[in-house]
Amino acid sequence: MNKVDQLQHRIAISLIKGIGPKLARNLIAYVGDESAVFRQPKRVLEKIPGIGPVLSAIIKKSDVLVRAEKEIAFIERHGVTPLFFTDDQFPKRLSCCDDAPLMLYLKGKVDLDRIKVIGVVGTRRPTQSGKMNCEKLIEELSNHYPQTVIISGLAYGIDICAHRSALKHNLLTYGVLAHGLDRIYPGMHRETAKQMLEQGGLVTEFMSETKPDKPNFVRRNRIVAGLCDALLVVESGIKGGALITARIAHSYNRDVLAFPGSPREEVAKGCNYLIKRNIAALIENVEDLEYALGWEREEARQPRQITIFNTFNSKEEEQLYNMLFENNELTANELCLKCNLPVSKVSAGMLSLEFSGLVKCLPGNAFRVLR
Repeated sequence: MNKVDQLQHRIAISLIKGIGPKLARNLIAYVGDESAVFRQPKRVLEKIPGIGPVLSAIIKKSDVLVRAEKEIAFIERHGVTPLFFTDDQFPKRLSCCDDAPLMLYLKGKVDLDRIKVIGVVGTRRPTQSGKMNCEKLIEELSNHYPQTVIISGLAYGIDICAHRSALKHNLLTYGVLAHGLDRIYPGMHRETAKQMLEQGGLVTEFMSETKPDKPNFVRRNRIVAGLCDALLVVESGIKGGALITARIAHSYNRDVLAFPGSPREEVAKGCNYLIKRNIAALIENVEDLEYALGWEREEARQPRQITIFNTFNSKEEEQLYNMLFENNELTANELCLKCNLPVSKVSAGMLSLEFSGLVKCLPGNAFRVLR
């Protein structure tokens, strides 16, 4: 089978009504590959768990192959990169999410698997302070972590502020769209989107001719959450897309960070809510982000002139340091088990090592050697 036929079947299976991403993956696994789905007789399909007679009839009668063929013509005409969930280039972070789309359509650079990816979301009506916080943090990221990727939704407010700040400070940035790649919404962000194609790109699960209808934005939000290591909420009301994205990111076990604000300001209520409910970590600057995510700047990782001998105050400290040195990073519980030491000894020993500048305490009660 040639690649065009394979792509046609891949797009087609993502279009079958009543079959979502999870069921589609099970179906493909059951029959062997995406092309086999359309070769199977109805009597075989209806016996597959979750399919049954109704969905098997839809598969056999559907005109999705015709629509997929039309989409391939659009892809070839406009230089779009189609990514199926089994492709090597399909974003690895997103592939770990149960409800990840089967297909992604990308225009720009295919470079979504960088080591550090931050999602930025917030209100469509930010304050000047919120925009300043957003740009300042992205500027600091560009200074200390120039390989960082910024993900957002190309919407009004904080989204477009994040994209433009990333472009200004030479970071890759990707906009996740709630429609097809044949349009830009809102239209006034078209020029920014054009610049992003050279310094990142545009991503969507929707085919051409898909309008930016309201339900699509929630689907878009889960992709923003799934693509990143951590999601930063800059400003948000108590309701809205930013909080939906934050909850999704939290369900994906992504770190969520939020700038706090005055309880009297509507645009701060969402962030304050996330912090109060322990959904988000409070953040005010890049140092807070580093602490929350356990990031360490390149300059901080340079070899240090540390005199190890005669530094330890006890044999336990030396044992703990050596164990941590061998394993790079361990939690306090792991140190207890590996060193066969009680919690009290480990706690006292690690505190002393931290004061001596030999180890660093990370979120989650984990530790790392400062080499």
